Amino acid sequence: MPDNPWFSWSYVTSSWDELSTLLWQHALITVEAVLIAFVVSVPLAALAARVRWLAGPILAGTSALYTIPSLALFAILAPVLGIGRTSVLVGLVLYALVILVRNTLAGLQSVDPAVLDAARGLGFGRFRRFWSVELPGALPGILAGLRLATVSTVALVTVGVVVGYGGLGTLILRGFQSFYRAEIMTATLLCLLLALVLDVVIWAVGRALTPWRRGAGA
Repeated sequence: MPDNPWFSWSYVTSSWDELSTLLWQHALITVEAVLIAFVVSVPLAALAARVRWLAGPILAGTSALYTIPSLALFAILAPVLGIGRTSVLVGLVLYALVILVRNTLAGLQSVDPAVLDAARGLGFGRFRRFWSVELPGALPGILAGLRLATVSTVALVTVGVVVGYGGLGTLILRGFQSFYRAEIMTATLLCLLLALVLDVVIWAVGRALTPWRRGAGA
């Protein structure tokens, strides 16, 4: 076996305590960032859907944030929020917002107007109509946004290592510094596995929450 292999199972077994800790940190900050972004994006998208002239500024503002290079954004946030987890978390939330706002807005706009008229005819107030009719109708778009935002966030977490909190990015950076390829490849594979697992979980939750789509597909 070469001294510097692309993958080493002995490295994985001997370093599993560190790998599992970094994997947990990576997964936790990913889920936390996406959940916070989701909570912020739903009211923003609802506002954009209801007040049409605000849709342009809201979408433009979130899109502008997404164009900032991740290294630059984390570097800008670090002097304000400090080195470490908080700066990375805020940056990840800002990046996830553009995906979630766009998909949630698209989902809300796709709800059949006839269904909304029927809800008004039944005496549904604005809040009840949104909660019981618009939000369930927008679920497919919202879930698609959640899946995309989650996968992209898994990748972006690794960049957070430049400000002291990068999860599996710690291994990637260390591997580059020491030219140890197995460390880089192991971290990369764990990122891919984490993204796949989270994507499947969201898909399964979405399937459970939208039983009418299963019936339509059948």
